[in-house]
Amino acid sequence: MKGKTIIQIVLGLAIVALAVLLYNSIMTPVRFENEYNKRRDACADKLKAIRTLEDAYKVTYGTYTGSFDTLIGRLMNEDSMKIVSKVINRNVIPADVDINEISESEAVSKGYISRVEVCVNPVAKLREDGKLPILDANGHTRQMTDAEITNLRYVPYPKGEQNEFELQSGMLEKSGFFVPVFECKVPLKVLLGDMDHQLVVNKIAEIEKVAGRYAGWKVGDMTQAVTDGNFE
Repeated sequence: MKGKTIIQIVLGLAIVALAVLLYNSIMTPVRFENEYNKRRDACADKLKAIRTLEDAYKVTYGTYTGSFDTLIGRLMNEDSMKIVSKVINRNVIPADVDINEISESEAVSKGYISRVEVCVNPVAKLREDGKLPILDANGHTRQMTDAEITNLRYVPYPKGEQNEFELQSGMLEKSGFFVPVFECKVPLKVLLGDMDHQLVVNKIAEIEKVAGRYAGWKVGDMTQAVTDGNFE
């Protein structure tokens, strides 16, 4: 093989290697951002569901809880949420009265309708109201199973690990009154723990440049009476 041919082959391989390096230098941050967004969305779905459970817990027990065992265990296993149910007393409604043509308040005042307070299971009520949605493998919306509710406590990534969201609750003084608050969060260093270390460090630094921003995802706040998520 002539020297000129060898040089051409070497140059060709070098060009290919440089092209691969250039491609990877461009695509590595793109792939990181795509994975980052996917993990953010998965976290957001879980945090929204946890907020729904905390709201139901507060309605039922008057406060929030900082324990997943208490939150999930009590809501799933106790018939403790009080709701007002409407009962139509058909035996006292005159034959010439159409209950659909009078107001509910009038029907109540005449005894045609009674309002009774009953206790129901909070999770069953949330499902009935369609407040625990999840997409199945076919992209169809359904309500969460007991197992999926139980697993809400675990951060969805990295796969194969069982890192729990950080959950806190307490009371906050506001205008002379004490109001219940809660916070559920996960730092990016946990959520992105199996990804490129330097890119994770860069992302955290980028977020922390904005004053007051938390480098992670959360709902609620221990310093103010809000239940918003920082991903919303």
